[in-house]
Amino acid sequence: MKHTMMGAILGGAMAVGGAAQAAETITAVHAFPTTLIYTKSFLEFVDKVNERGEGVIQIEVRGGPEAIGMFQQPDAVRDGIVDMVYTPGSFYGGALPEKDAMVASNLTAIETRANGGTELIDQIHQEKMGLKYLGWFDSGVTYNLWTRDEPQFTADGDLEVQGLKLRGNAVYNAFFTEYLGAQVIDLPTTDVYAALERGVVDATGWTQIGLIDLKWNEFLNYRIEPNFFSTDLGVIVNLEKWNSLSPEAQTILQEVAIEHEAASVEALRAKRDADFAALEEQGMQVVSLEGDAKARYLAAAREKTWERMEGLMSEQPGGTGNYDRLIELFYDPALD
Repeated sequence: MKHTMMGAILGGAMAVGGAAQAAETITAVHAFPTTLIYTKSFLEFVDKVNERGEGVIQIEVRGGPEAIGMFQQPDAVRDGIVDMVYTPGSFYGGALPEKDAMVASNLTAIETRANGGTELIDQIHQEKMGLKYLGWFDSGVTYNLWTRDEPQFTADGDLEVQGLKLRGNAVYNAFFTEYLGAQVIDLPTTDVYAALERGVVDATGWTQIGLIDLKWNEFLNYRIEPNFFSTDLGVIVNLEKWNSLSPEAQTILQEVAIEHEAASVEALRAKRDADFAALEEQGMQVVSLEGDAKARYLAAAREKTWERMEGLMSEQPGGTGNYDRLIELFYDPALD
């Protein structure tokens, strides 16, 4: 009888142990340092998954750009070196130019999840890159131009960029170079502080939040309105890894991602308002384009980005077949 009971206890312990070990694991990296608000948002998502997925699915964060370079991360997840990456779509825009629909969007992930836009982006990721597009996080936050010196304007009210040492990157270079006519200096986010400090650049595009986190406000004194674009930060997962997960694990990951898409919109808008107030208290001045100049500025930001998307799509298999549909799903003219 003792042997029978002991066997039952050991069998039960082994079953419990087996269940505890059954949790599947996904490795992840993030594009930006942990001090940045966007990374903090992603880590909140990780915590939510790990809490709800206890015993089923866990995300193991390996680090940020110090672990894998930010521009190498999309290739790393595609190649299975890491399972999940949180990154701007613009960091792999050469392979997937359709992400420009998100850059030029005036909607949030809440609307595009409902209207089928996110589903289409996921389908394109799977077909073109072998990636599962899990969620568009931190949407609804837009961009501004930020400058060290007071902005100057032409006689027509347009922004004068001659002589401006403007930091550029893949997100907004089509707008900066083709419409503004600026000579940009491409720099990764991690190099901008030093570039501002040394005077290599004296202006940059950046989102409405995060300037204080990055300490760029030590050098930048003016915010130019209107705001433009949208963040295109998303979570991508190696498709082979995604397909290997149990249905329960997939459900938890997708449900939490959809919930975080909505929660991050509200959280980051509150953060934007707090950052704007703090910056203005520190002396940040706001300068605005007006009238026709404002309309030209906003139209160019959107249309030059669409032109880039269409041109790059035309060079790839599948061509521009999804072009009109992407604009329809990610842009609402009634909101402008």
